[in-house]
Amino acid sequence: MDDIFTVFKASKYCKVSSITIINWIEAGHINAYKTVGGHRRIKRPDLEGFMRKQGIPIPNVEMEDKRKRILVVDDDPIIVESLVQALEEDEYDYDVISASDGFEAGLQVNHFHPHLIILDIMMPDIKGNEVCRKVKSNELTRDTKIIVLSAYLDEEKFKEMKAHGADVCFSKPLPLPQLKEEVARLLELK
Repeated sequence: MDDIFTVFKASKYCKVSSITIINWIEAGHINAYKTVGGHRRIKRPDLEGFMRKQGIPIPNVEMEDKRKRILVVDDDPIIVESLVQALEEDEYDYDVISASDGFEAGLQVNHFHPHLIILDIMMPDIKGNEVCRKVKSNELTRDTKIIVLSAYLDEEKFKEMKAHGADVCFSKPLPLPQLKEEVARLLELK
């Protein structure tokens, strides 16, 4: 059972809307912290302590988390924020985290075990084809889907990225509805 709740997960746990959870956090009723990407997270003891105090029943059944995990890798904080927010608010309730460089991305792949990676390949310390090759050649991460994003790719580079294991390649800026559609398709949710 997870000990950290997203706003969405906390709302399901308390049987209230996500907005209600956000309002409770902002009013200081529930302790929460923000991720580097600005997303609220609530520790289980803080949420359950609040629920007890307010007389909100605490579910005794484990909430099974079958959400798909997505890792967004980009060094542009504005792009990361818009992608993470769009995916977290999606109807499929993805579990989304981000990494801003190659080293952090490597750690997150090993720790978070994403089902899908959205990868900007034009970052200072990342060679996109190398990331794709490593992810696809590792037995534990071989099935991870990879969406490559770049403002500087032509058809030849797209072919090269696909040869190294990218499932889909897109040029930036990419319309979010199209990206969300592709994510759902790759994760076999549509």
